[in-house]
Amino acid sequence: MAIDLVGGLTCAVPIGDHTHVLLAHGGGGRLTNQLIDGLFLPAFGNPAAHAHHDGAHLHLGGARLAFTTDSYVVRPMFFPGGDIGTLAINGTVNDLAMCGARPQFLSVGFVIEEGLPMDSLRRIVASMKAAAEAAGVTVVTGDTKVVDRGKGDGVYVNTAGVGLIEYDGLIAPASVRPDDVVLLSGDIGRHGMAVMAAREGLQFESDIESDCAPLAAPVLALIEAGVTIHCLRDLTRGGVASATVEIAESTGLHIRLSEQAIPIREDVRGACEILGFDPLYVANEGRFIAFVPAAEADRALDILRRHAVSRDAIAIGTVSAEPRALVTLKSRIGATRVVDMLSGEQLPRIC
Repeated sequence: MAIDLVGGLTCAVPIGDHTHVLLAHGGGGRLTNQLIDGLFLPAFGNPAAHAHHDGAHLHLGGARLAFTTDSYVVRPMFFPGGDIGTLAINGTVNDLAMCGARPQFLSVGFVIEEGLPMDSLRRIVASMKAAAEAAGVTVVTGDTKVVDRGKGDGVYVNTAGVGLIEYDGLIAPASVRPDDVVLLSGDIGRHGMAVMAAREGLQFESDIESDCAPLAAPVLALIEAGVTIHCLRDLTRGGVASATVEIAESTGLHIRLSEQAIPIREDVRGACEILGFDPLYVANEGRFIAFVPAAEADRALDILRRHAVSRDAIAIGTVSAEPRALVTLKSRIGATRVVDMLSGEQLPRIC
């Protein structure tokens, strides 16, 4: 059962069977994983789909490819630091980068509501063109559908992408090992708070802009430098918490996080406190975590800090064998708590 609180926010829903789809099924938390594991994977399952990764690793004609797709329904379409077009390009570029791939080609599908101002569509397309050029990818195919007035909330965008994997190893949850170090590429929480503020018309003392950005450049720099990378994950829906819990559960390992090490801007922390959100669960669109062997951590951080999008990279945790399949957080006052995946939806329609 979901309870409408304020402006579409919903409380956590009980885990179990549901007779109808809830917003929380698309929130990236426990219910999303239940939907994938209980419905989609049994129907479409194969080794590539079962990898629980941001994209599929494929072998085709002697090449190793990454293939991914994502749909964007963010409300409002325009928010501080970006718009649905920027988000659609960078999101798919980042999913390919998290597979260790060099993003190459994208497709774009539009579902447009009748009545959308043409100027808004031109602005979105211009953002997509600029984002694609910045990320070094080419849009090579697409599709357009127009739905009845009142049935589409402006515009929805789907992007799919193909990238070339040049890394010799496998960058995936299955490669994470005990004694790995967890690196975070920068501060967290800005995208979710920027969209929330735009949606609700909230005014904070400082301007919070989305961190939406392409992440391929720092990832490729790690690969080109020969850094061993076990796993990468961008911190979109569900934030740091859901990403680490997913990896801990799929690997059966224990991830220890340090709250003090996780960078959060004071204005973002304040906004989260006012609105009652835990920044660990707030979505980001330009941040990722990397699992690397302890011996490689300092070199990896040095490389990441050379790039503007990851100049504040820092180590935030470690991996151990026991206790199994668990994420714990050491708080600023020294207490330790278990980090779980959200069962409901904290911020709907933020990507």
